Amino acid sequence: MRERGQASVELVAVLPLVAVLVALAWQAAVAGQAIWLSGAAARAAARAHAVGGDATAAARGALPPALARRARVRELEDGAVELALGVPSVVGGAYLATVRTRARFAPQDGRR
Repeated sequence: MRERGQASVELVAVLPLVAVLVALAWQAAVAGQAIWLSGAAARAAARAHAVGGDATAAARGALPPALARRARVRELEDGAVELALGVPSVVGGAYLATVRTRARFAPQDGRR
């Protein structure tokens, strides 16, 4: 039996699976970062809203430019803000989902 080159054939057969696993791991990291950043941006927007500033500008200032373009801020009646942020896809440039984060700045003197 000739087994010459068998390892090369097996490696070539496994490479697509490895590429898919790497892409999935990278996508999970990007989604985690979007979730983390949406919380930080929502808190920045809530602080700005509480002092009469521009909540949308504050949220976008807390995000990287690629994510800031897709951020949508909505000011709610109870003084909270809601931030909607698209989770970008690592392949194709589309957005896979939208993360919605709500934040409210509470005064430190005990008032609600």
